Amino acid sequence: MANQHTKSSLTGLTLAAVGIVYGDIGTSPLYTMKEVFSKEHGLPLTDANIFGVVSLILWGLLIIVAIKYVTLILRADNRGEGGIMALTALALESVGKSSKWHFTLLVLGLFGASLFYGDGVITPAISVLSAIEGLEVATPAFTPYVVPITLVVLLLLYSVQYKGTAGIGKWFGPIMVIWFLVLAGMGIYNIIKVPGILWALNPGHAIGFLVEQKLLAFLALGAVVLAFTGAEALYADMGHFGSKPIRSAWFMIVFPSLALNYLGQGALLLGNPAAAGNPFYQQLGAWSVYPLVILSTVATVIASQATISGTFSMTKQAIALGIMPRMEIVHTSTHEIGQIYIPAVNWLQLAVVVAAVIGFGSSSSLASAYGIAVTGTMLVTSLLTFFVIRYGWKYNPLLCFAATGFFLFIDVSLFSANVLKFFHGGWFPVVLGIVIFTLMMTWKRGRELVFDNLKKHAIPLEDFLESLFVSPPVRVAGTAIFLRGEADGVPHALLHNLSHNKILHERVVFLTLHNREIPWVPYAERVKVTDLGNACFQIDVFYGFKNEPDIPAALALCEQYGLTFEAMETSYFISRQTIISSPGSGMAMWRESVFVAMSRIARDAADYYQIPSNRVIEVGSQVEI
Repeated sequence: MANQHTKSSLTGLTLAAVGIVYGDIGTSPLYTMKEVFSKEHGLPLTDANIFGVVSLILWGLLIIVAIKYVTLILRADNRGEGGIMALTALALESVGKSSKWHFTLLVLGLFGASLFYGDGVITPAISVLSAIEGLEVATPAFTPYVVPITLVVLLLLYSVQYKGTAGIGKWFGPIMVIWFLVLAGMGIYNIIKVPGILWALNPGHAIGFLVEQKLLAFLALGAVVLAFTGAEALYADMGHFGSKPIRSAWFMIVFPSLALNYLGQGALLLGNPAAAGNPFYQQLGAWSVYPLVILSTVATVIASQATISGTFSMTKQAIALGIMPRMEIVHTSTHEIGQIYIPAVNWLQLAVVVAAVIGFGSSSSLASAYGIAVTGTMLVTSLLTFFVIRYGWKYNPLLCFAATGFFLFIDVSLFSANVLKFFHGGWFPVVLGIVIFTLMMTWKRGRELVFDNLKKHAIPLEDFLESLFVSPPVRVAGTAIFLRGEADGVPHALLHNLSHNKILHERVVFLTLHNREIPWVPYAERVKVTDLGNACFQIDVFYGFKNEPDIPAALALCEQYGLTFEAMETSYFISRQTIISSPGSGMAMWRESVFVAMSRIARDAADYYQIPSNRVIEVGSQVEI
């Protein structure tokens, strides 16, 4: 019975993974072959080139996606979590804080994460735009309406994010299974008509294409990489589904369907070279265009939803790791803690997506921008993985260099081919990534400066309490909880309370929150209580970057230490820091100004940590950086 339940769960998770994990890579057949043979690349539509390109795509899916990501990278899990943030944390843990590589790896990981944000903008834009462009295949009369219809679809998609995917998410898997079956069916239909395309399974065609075409083949790599977009998503979603369902979905459904469809599109081009303008929508003939546009639009919306959700998830991790300011995070499901909505990120991303659709105007133009973000993140992932397997897992150095070197050669080749498109749209995700990276590094450095300032002026807590109780103040009923940073001595709020009110609560708690570079901190390790004497306690609360910050819930765990908290008899004292920029040895003035602005729009600590607003007392303090 247990085995049956396990199989049932695996089937359900595999179905869900098809819907969420593989939406991006699953919609790549919409535009990949069209872009490879676009006039911009100048690649002649010859039989040899068709065989070479199809072979290159198939073996790329095997080597990059199946071997690198599905088989190997999925093993680099950080306590069950994946993705660039989790991998960065794992790499930092592997080398240790004292290592000379620590800061370099942190910067590398943050830049990879910044490029992921660029990917998160381009995926909804290019996916939905390419689906709607099918209307142009039906009749050129629709051409002026492609961009407006795309914008309407995207606006609707982002407008309903606040509702979450709990209701419609259960349909994602079945719909995407239908999508992959249609991909496979169309592929088989065209393969039967031109079975000779099966020779493309021979890797010799891919190698021959690269050797014979040289420069043209190198340029074509910039479009071939579109077939592999979404590989990072399957790693990022490991925490939601586990590695086994993701692997099962890939080998049982996704890869066979993609392989058959790319073979089918190759067969179509062998028999009908005129279909190169948009081979995807011409696989079955004119009758199928409108049904395919409808199905493609639904599939690309699902693919976009997965990317948007991934952006929310990564932002939440970045906030927990202290590299982004606190933002409002709304939970959209009472059952799944991972289903969240971040209003600020949602509307900012929509604004940039709309700008991309209007500015680029077509999926072909966006394709030039797409590759740099994708291959850049792939490159960072390979570099970070090396440090995990070498210093974390202690693998043989020769094996580490050989395996990483092989994949780095592929990543660098793909990245280099896309760098050539920098002035043709590739600048867009790079600029976006640099902006986000700068904001992240500015926030991180700014917090360090605040930390150093507070530490410099801190009054040691133990010494202060010892002197305080030589002649104790009047104590009043109730519990006072003072939030205290890791570097703080006596909280400013306590000093102000004693100075102005001349009282101390009968029980005083100093609460310090610690963010660890791991995904989850179990409940058994969540809190640590230290008795400071005179009914004063130090409580340390530990969170991983996937844990949900909730101070009342953490305090409830203190019951095992003999501490109980009555909600209406507990007051929370919080120091609201006003950051002031001043000339000196901190950051450049413009960065300090940016940090001050970010500090002012950061979400209130009481809201973020779910403290009841009617029990909060805020005391202001100024901190110079």
